Amino acid sequence: MPSNTSNTAEGIAWVPSPEQIEQSNIVAFLRATGVPDYETLLRRSEEDLAWFWDAVIQHTGLRFYQPYDQVVDLSRGAPWARWCVGGTSNIVLNCLDRHQEALADRDALVWEGEDGGVRRWSYAELNAAVCRCANWLRAEGFGVGDVIALYVPFLPESVAALLAIAKIGAIVQPLFSGFGVSALVERMNHAGAVGAVTVDGTVRRGQAVQLKPVLDEAASQVPTLRRVLVIQGRDGAVPMKAGRDHWWHEAVESQPAEASTEPVDADAPLLLVYTSGTTGKPKGAILTHCGFAAKLALDLGLVMDFKPGDRILWMSDMGWVVGPIMALGATLMQGTMVLAEGGPDYPQPDRMWHLVEDHQVSFLGVAPTIVRTLMRYGLEPVQKHDLSSLRVTTSTGEAWTPEAWHWFFEHICRRRVPFHNYAGGTEVSGGIVSTTAIHPAKPCAFHGPMPGSGADIVDAEGRSVPPGVKGELVMRQPSIGLTRGLWKDTEGRYLNSYWNKMPGLWVHGDAAYRDEDGFWYIPGRSDDVFNVAGKRTGPAEVESVLLATGKLSMAAVVGAPDAVKGEAVVCVCVPAPGVEPDEALTGLLMDAVAAGLGRPFRPREIFYVSDLPKTRNMKVMRRLVRAVYNGDPAGDLSSLVNPETVSELEQAVASRRA
Repeated sequence: MPSNTSNTAEGIAWVPSPEQIEQSNIVAFLRATGVPDYETLLRRSEEDLAWFWDAVIQHTGLRFYQPYDQVVDLSRGAPWARWCVGGTSNIVLNCLDRHQEALADRDALVWEGEDGGVRRWSYAELNAAVCRCANWLRAEGFGVGDVIALYVPFLPESVAALLAIAKIGAIVQPLFSGFGVSALVERMNHAGAVGAVTVDGTVRRGQAVQLKPVLDEAASQVPTLRRVLVIQGRDGAVPMKAGRDHWWHEAVESQPAEASTEPVDADAPLLLVYTSGTTGKPKGAILTHCGFAAKLALDLGLVMDFKPGDRILWMSDMGWVVGPIMALGATLMQGTMVLAEGGPDYPQPDRMWHLVEDHQVSFLGVAPTIVRTLMRYGLEPVQKHDLSSLRVTTSTGEAWTPEAWHWFFEHICRRRVPFHNYAGGTEVSGGIVSTTAIHPAKPCAFHGPMPGSGADIVDAEGRSVPPGVKGELVMRQPSIGLTRGLWKDTEGRYLNSYWNKMPGLWVHGDAAYRDEDGFWYIPGRSDDVFNVAGKRTGPAEVESVLLATGKLSMAAVVGAPDAVKGEAVVCVCVPAPGVEPDEALTGLLMDAVAAGLGRPFRPREIFYVSDLPKTRNMKVMRRLVRAVYNGDPAGDLSSLVNPETVSELEQAVASRRA
């Protein structure tokens, strides 16, 4: 069966057991398709896109009202590929409708509030809520192709609204629940949103946070918006505009609990997800019913081994693509999603681990920044809990540091649970590279490309680079999950951002390299890479050295213009608890970088702050750090979860220069 990477490769941390390989979903797929091993599957998925994606669809049982005539149409070129041509479907047919008889009593979701309160919905209860919401939407005149914004935290009703919008053939516009007015106005106006679903308020770290008043202020500047559906998440003490605003518990819960699912073109838009642009102009990625479903079936189901009955916890936000991935992925594959209000370390540092134990989580998704945050509390919060329910863990969002990777693998995975590294993005509905359930794993590494992606690492001329050489992560072919252009793209940003930089290749914007054993690494964004005295490196390498001193909780490293070196290293650091940010610490950190990477990389300056600017999915915004340091415009800040860090960073820089 699978031809695994040699177990003698240097640095291997985990090797799947024969039982894990034998019972994996990907081996079942290989057997069903008659493909002898994984490497052959990779080659065939690149040589015959139509065969590969048809095999994924058939093996995972994705349903269509009208079967497709053609798997993929490339007549307009790779950037404009059309999928499942001639077919009609709806992702709700696959996530809910086909499961009703078999899974009616199984938990579809479990929600826990910061105060410990728990709500459970079975598949039958979720389906009833979805049908009621769909009936209300239709009664208010919404239908196929309408854009309806979803400005909510993770709640049971949030999941029902997501599925209900899809059920009627409308388009879901997920919006980060921490967005302010200007971010909502820009995105909703660009999308032409005609409806919105929100909540009166939520709780974050013990503080009440109101969303409805923010949406109200934005709505006054969105002329297309006709109706707002409001979930009562807290006390309900928010103003309601007559004729426009409707309470969920009044408008939806009185509707019939049965509704038809709208057949739509299989490749019709499902999600309109905006990615943050460095120029301050977000881009609207268009993800489709067949594309998102098939990509979930491959990524979560086959490669990362999600099985029916798995219980998945992935603390993120409904406004980022991870939210729909969890909600639609869990139901697509007959699992249970565990939703949590608030953060992973509040009200107690052990909250993440208590959620795993109490709700028997078997599939845990994390971000490296979350792990580094939880590491600060030591092992006592972890050791209080039984984590034996875990069967699979996965991570995405940014590059790992070795210290954080080993901590998680040793103390959470207990060296027995597969730890998948997964990287891609909103624009591809998931991953480009990943580890798998059947291959050995190295710290911070990926086994290699996702099947069907045609991923490669190339130089500036688009030529594949040898092991050990950094290059640009690209895809040599379209994936079924790829965005269908960009929403209302009047400036050609889609082609210019992704396809025209290296003609014929999708350029994702990540730097990457392979080692001699064939493992892949993504040290960071390719535009984060800096060149110091002719020597190129990424921030993650410097950050790893800084964090290895044990003196810091977090670090962000950027390159800054330098008259002699071309670029110099600048570090923004969060000291570990009990560590004084003084000159002695600065000297120690500078010496560590010089010793670890060479004297040219000795930092020019080190600043200390209490936290780093991060997005809701916990990516450190290095480009914002660079902009503040250089005195440049900050660009789009709407995706920041902690905007207060910007002024602190500005003050730190200004104080140094005073």
